[in-house]
Amino acid sequence: MSYSLEILPSLLHGAVTTLEVFALVLIFSIPLGILIAFAMQLKWKPLNWFIHIYIWVMRGTPLLLQLIFIYYVLPSIGIRLDRLPAALIAFTLNYAAYFAEIFRGGIDTIPKGQYEAAKVLKFTPGATIRY
Repeated sequence: MSYSLEILPSLLHGAVTTLEVFALVLIFSIPLGILIAFAMQLKWKPLNWFIHIYIWVMRGTPLLLQLIFIYYVLPSIGIRLDRLPAALIAFTLNYAAYFAEIFRGGIDTIPKGQYEAAKVLKFTPGATIRY
């Protein structure tokens, strides 16, 4: 029992850090995923090619490998990151790829007639997305 009480502060500190990382990753990855999803709707081939490769790599490799790459490989090219920023970048890039696919799926289910109706009503592209 005394050992449990002895490590409790460390466990609570770890839980708080985990919640902070979770919140920051959501704050950064959801908007990035939305931007990527809308960028996928553009018909510019080089951008679409780059986005598809990014999503394929991020969804196709284990997150642990991405963490190792960012924390250990980037310093070899001169980009040194502390543990927390490296983890935030890796998690954000990984989850942004998943969120981009989720949002793309939602955008692609909107019938073509809805876009045509918005065009007839002279909605701006932003208003078309919003309404």
